[in-house]
Amino acid sequence: MQENENSKQGAVDAADIAIDKLAEAAGVEASDDATRIAELEKEVAELKDNFLRARADADNLRRRATEDVQNARKFAINKFAGELLSVKDSLEMALADQSGQFDALKFGVDLTLKQLASAFDKADISEVNPIGEKLDPHKHQAISAEESDAEPNTVIRVMQKGYTVADRVLRPAMVVVAKAKA
Repeated sequence: MQENENSKQGAVDAADIAIDKLAEAAGVEASDDATRIAELEKEVAELKDNFLRARADADNLRRRATEDVQNARKFAINKFAGELLSVKDSLEMALADQSGQFDALKFGVDLTLKQLASAFDKADISEVNPIGEKLDPHKHQAISAEESDAEPNTVIRVMQKGYTVADRVLRPAMVVVAKAKA
């Protein structure tokens, strides 16, 4: 029996040793897990901070872009308006002229028209003067049709010139088109 008890005691001691070793190993793993959790929490905090900063940068960029677009719309006309000021000044001088010299007035108005044409050129504004062209509803507005020897739907007279800004219609030309003789 003694042997039986000794072997039981040996088994219990071996089990205790095994349990102690497992507890030690589990303790190491528990401390490793706690360290790993702390590292992951730190990484999550850093990523959250980076995300919030990136979002703030994107919001600021969007706000600045919106302001830039609004300023561009608001002040885009400044250059053209500056060109028109000299035209206005010339017209005011012509109206203030009391000399009664028609030729001088005509000469002044002609120079003013040249100033205006120069301002239009700088702003990329072009005349649409389509005499002899086929009616293009994108650039022309037919206000009447007259019998003519010209091919039907051909512009035979311009009542009001049209204008484009960089190939985009600002105002269509008001035209009279040809129709077949009856």
